[in-house]
Amino acid sequence: MNTAIWIVQILLAFVFGMVGIGKLTQPREKLQEKMKWVEDFSARTLKGIGALELLAAIGLVLPALTGILPTLTPLAAAGLILTMIGAMITHIRRREMGMLIPNIILLLMGTFVVYGRLIVVPL
Repeated sequence: MNTAIWIVQILLAFVFGMVGIGKLTQPREKLQEKMKWVEDFSARTLKGIGALELLAAIGLVLPALTGILPTLTPLAAAGLILTMIGAMITHIRRREMGMLIPNIILLLMGTFVVYGRLIVVPL
């Protein structure tokens, strides 16, 4: 089970790390070409979301690898669950129902990590 949790942690870290870096490095206009929901948020808010995603990606892996504050790993996953709830609310408000599927998958992956790291195989 530990291996499965690690795989999900790494996948989540990769996805959110890449997305977070993209939001931090690309201008709002460029992001808006690929993600229509961006028009609902200021450039500053998008940078904040990107920073939180990148920090959560680091928090999914680094504390567990180093053994330094490993309780941060399930907390990072919980933060991503909250991020996905916010994303789902945004997509529902915009009537972008097709975008809910990736959000739900990522939310479930985050839930798996939280449950796995708090209950099944605590760090």
